[in-house]
Amino acid sequence: MKKGILICSLLLGSFVLYTFLSTGFFRSINTTFAQQVWQRIPVVGAEDIVVPEGKDFALISSTDRRHYPPKAQEKGGLYYLSLNDSVLSPVLLAPNRTTPFAPHGIDVWAASDSTFLVLAINHVGKTHQIEQFRLKQKQLTPIKTWTHPLMVQPNDVVWISPEEFYFTNDHGYTDGLGKVIEEYGGMAWSSVIHVKNGVFQKVADGIAYANGIAHDKKRELLYVASPRHFLVKVYARHTDGTLTFIEDIPAGTGVDNITLDGQGRLWIGAHPNLLRFQAYAQGKVPHAPSEILRIDYKEKGNYTVEVMALDDGTTLSGATVAVPYQDKVLVGNVMDDSVVILQQ
Repeated sequence: MKKGILICSLLLGSFVLYTFLSTGFFRSINTTFAQQVWQRIPVVGAEDIVVPEGKDFALISSTDRRHYPPKAQEKGGLYYLSLNDSVLSPVLLAPNRTTPFAPHGIDVWAASDSTFLVLAINHVGKTHQIEQFRLKQKQLTPIKTWTHPLMVQPNDVVWISPEEFYFTNDHGYTDGLGKVIEEYGGMAWSSVIHVKNGVFQKVADGIAYANGIAHDKKRELLYVASPRHFLVKVYARHTDGTLTFIEDIPAGTGVDNITLDGQGRLWIGAHPNLLRFQAYAQGKVPHAPSEILRIDYKEKGNYTVEVMALDDGTTLSGATVAVPYQDKVLVGNVMDDSVVILQQ
């Protein structure tokens, strides 16, 4: 019995130590970034931000989150932010919507110079949807809604064409012991789903908390953030929607949403201490450290990872997304009440 107790104690201790080490708990955070805060835009819980290529506006996914996991239906919306004004003022789209809306990951497709297609992951209680809208002249019109058994817990979404997209499931288990083991043990049980003309297909799995996803159109590469393993996973995309894994990029931090700039570089909002971020998301601590990375991926084995900003949470708390626009960077988060715009 004593040997059994000792073995169990050692296993438990090893599990706890692994959890602390693998989530960045012991990492020292020294605030280092040269950018200045240009403006703070009053949008609560701006988890994802998209600036369409060549356009002068941002679309912001906002949800008023008080607790995680949520104890009641969360409320949110999509905001339009013109980036040409000296003082930026967000505009809530579809303010009279009556059905539950708690948007998470979003993406925008330019159908023309003035008309855009929007995808938004919507968490409705314990169920999940992906909604498609038409955006024109700040008018948001619903087009269709998808639900499917493969939507285990969708996190982010990316357009490929008006009939095709991918989304990530950040969990394989959504409750019970499976979820606890997956989160704290860093189990690679999440996935990427391909959707074309309404047909759903799992095209990648074995990912620890699949989060942000981005498409490199020029090279037909797909990037998937794996914050629980501190990796960016690189895949080759094929015409039938299937993916071939190329390699992992060690990021050294809990990577979240991914944005590609005009030069094909990845900008990523990240969480250097995942346990601190979890406590922040649960409302137990007032802020969490943030990191902004820029990754220049040339080819397999040839890339650079640059830390653009590192903050203890005082200025940038729980950053989930970093979007470059001209000489600015828009930084969103899950719990705070504003988008931070940095001057590069």
